[in-house]
Amino acid sequence: MSDTTTHLTKAPAGATDREPILSVRGLVKHFPLTQGILFRKQVGAVKAVDGVDFDLYQGETLGIVGESGCGKSTVARLLMNLETPTAGQVLYKGEDITKLTGKALKVVRRNIQMVFQDPYTSLNPRMTVGDIIGEPYEIHPEVAPKGDRRKAVEDLLDVVGLNPEYINRYPHQFSGGQRQRIGIARGLALRPEIIVADEPVSALDVSVQAQVVNLMGRLQDEFNLSYMFIAHDLSIVRHISDRVGVMYLGKVVEIGNDDQIYEHPTHPYTQALLSAVPVPDPDARDRRERIILVGDVPSPANPPSGCRFRTRCWKAQERCTLEEPLLAVPAVFRGLDSPAAHDSACHFAEEKQVVPTEE
Repeated sequence: MSDTTTHLTKAPAGATDREPILSVRGLVKHFPLTQGILFRKQVGAVKAVDGVDFDLYQGETLGIVGESGCGKSTVARLLMNLETPTAGQVLYKGEDITKLTGKALKVVRRNIQMVFQDPYTSLNPRMTVGDIIGEPYEIHPEVAPKGDRRKAVEDLLDVVGLNPEYINRYPHQFSGGQRQRIGIARGLALRPEIIVADEPVSALDVSVQAQVVNLMGRLQDEFNLSYMFIAHDLSIVRHISDRVGVMYLGKVVEIGNDDQIYEHPTHPYTQALLSAVPVPDPDARDRRERIILVGDVPSPANPPSGCRFRTRCWKAQERCTLEEPLLAVPAVFRGLDSPAAHDSACHFAEEKQVVPTEE
C-alpha cells in the first residue's frame, strides 16, 4: 500500500478508532462527447470527476469547496448513485453502492439522503408541504405506517422551525429559506445517517444562509448526522465543517481539518481561494496578500498534462507538466508535528498564511 493510500484512510483527529461510514476511492465520471447524426461516435469526454478519494466519518461534516465546474455537484450525484460512475468505488459501511440495484440500492438510499441546491425547483409546486415531506414514507412504508404519517410530518416541520399548521400549504406560499427548511425536513424523514447537501444555501440571502447553516448544525447534534457539505463560499464551509476538501478541475487538490486548510494552506490554489475571501476587519484586509490568478479554468474535456493547476500557478515548473502530483503529505512536511502536514497535491507545496491573524 502506498503512502498516499495509507494517509487517506486515516481518521481525522478525535476519530482514530472509528471506521469511515463512507469511503470514496478512485471515483471517476467522464461524460462522452459525440458527433454525427445517424452514426454517432465518441470523439472525446468531459472529465467532470477524475480520481477522487476521501473518507466521511460518523457525526462529522466534510466540506467540499471549489470554483463552479470543478465537479462538486457531480460527486454529490455519484454518492447518491444518481449518476453511474465511469470507475471507482463508493463504499457505505464497506459495501460498494455503485454495484447495487433494486431493493439493495433502495435500502442504502434510505440512509443517504440529499438536500438540493435550488429550493424553488427541488419542490413540486403541485404538491402540498405535507405530501412533499411525507413522500419518502410512500417509498419506505416501514418507516412510518399510514396512520402515523401526518403526525410524523408535523413533527418534522416543528424540528426545522416551521409551524406544523403549514402542512396543507404549497411551496409558492413560502420564502426561499422556508423552502430550504422543507427540503431539509424531507431529507430527515427517513432518519438517514448521511446527508449530502449540494450548495444548500447558495440561493439564499446572507441572513437566511446563517439561519439554515445553524439549523443544520443543530440537527446534526440531535440526529447524529454525517454531512457532505458542498459549497463555493469558504466562510460558510469553515463555519460548519470539521474537515475541508478543495477541488479543482475534477480532482481534490488539498484536504485537512479547518485549521490546516484555513490557517496553514500548502496548495497554491487553496491559497488563491482564501485570498479572495472577504475580510471584515479593514486593518487585516490591508495586511493580507491578494493572489490574483491569471488565465481561465481549462476545459475538463482537455485538461492540462501533469498538474491541472499548472496553467494558472505561479510556481509551475517543468516537473508540473510531466508528472501529476499525488494527494499526500508533501515530502517537506512528512514526519513533522505541524498543521502543514496534511494531504496536498503539489510538487512544490509551501505553507503560506493568507488570511492575517488578529494582532
